[in-house]
Amino acid sequence: MLMLERLVTTLKPISLLPVLAALAAVPVFPAEPTIAVVGLVHSHVWGHLSKMASNKPARLVGVAETIPDLIAEAKRRGVSEDLIHADWRKMLDEKKPLIVWAFVENNRHLEIAEYCAPRKIHVMFEKPLASTYKDSLAIRNLARKHSIQILTNYQMAWWPSNYAAKRLAESGALGEVFRVRGIVGHGGPGGPTGLNKYFFEWLTDPVKNGAGALVDFGCYNALWSLWYLGRPESVFAHANQLRPDEFPKVEDNSVIMLNYRRGVAILEGSWDLPRGFQDLEVFGREGSLYMTRAQVEFRKGRGEPELLKLDPLPAGHEEPIAAMIKQIETGQEASPLTSLELNAEVVEILDAAKQSIRTGRAVRLR
Repeated sequence: MLMLERLVTTLKPISLLPVLAALAAVPVFPAEPTIAVVGLVHSHVWGHLSKMASNKPARLVGVAETIPDLIAEAKRRGVSEDLIHADWRKMLDEKKPLIVWAFVENNRHLEIAEYCAPRKIHVMFEKPLASTYKDSLAIRNLARKHSIQILTNYQMAWWPSNYAAKRLAESGALGEVFRVRGIVGHGGPGGPTGLNKYFFEWLTDPVKNGAGALVDFGCYNALWSLWYLGRPESVFAHANQLRPDEFPKVEDNSVIMLNYRRGVAILEGSWDLPRGFQDLEVFGREGSLYMTRAQVEFRKGRGEPELLKLDPLPAGHEEPIAAMIKQIETGQEASPLTSLELNAEVVEILDAAKQSIRTGRAVRLR
């Protein structure tokens, strides 16, 4: 009995505070992730809405829109009447989704982030991150302050070819990469007819979009160059308005040149091409690669081209909603191509390109 009394008196009380604090720091992740859509004026929504209406991989809890034509199209694609909301803010407060996917004008991205971030709602935007560099920095700061995830969605982020090409470049097979050339474009965004008129109206507006083809397709190219070569020293750009009757407010053809101490990126974005392009060339002193959505062609020196084997992307990295869920679970960004930091730098380059077009001079970034 005496030994027991001595043992009890020598034991120190165990504080549960550190344990409770550690548990509180662990994010609570719902068993069933939920998603809400804000806006339907970005036509990329139609490639995703039917899948979202099937509630995989997240349950759709609401769609906010006021335009009757777009609401009717959403219903045609499987969205039930009870999920349609006129007030997106009220919808978010009532439904409390884990994720919001915004299909709105580029200059409204900050507005969405400002409302979602304090409510701990994670946000997905269609590319680019914002219409101005100032807005992109504000969005980045909101994400940091409120510890939310922001994903900028590019269709090419889910191509196995992109990652096969980057692995090849990183392997040293090309030698030091010193030149990147991207060409992205097609024959234009159509016209103000049918459902497309709601997309066309803001895509051809220099404030709502940020510019014309320079922003629409230049963002893909700027992202590639940042991924391969990093942030440039300066930006020089040129733009054409080849179809002023169709696009009276914005340019329809653009070229951006990014200057590096040991390299260059030449980035072409156009609404005037005879067919669709989303092609990337990467050059080193010892080899080159040519990448499209479907394949990666590698040449060693002047040798014959060979096609790389394309491996499927791992689960949670193969499409945007699954990637966002993975990102929230792990706190790690699903892909460099969708990352917040890199996409803020994309908009920095686009703003510098617009300044270069106005002044006719290169704009230094550092």
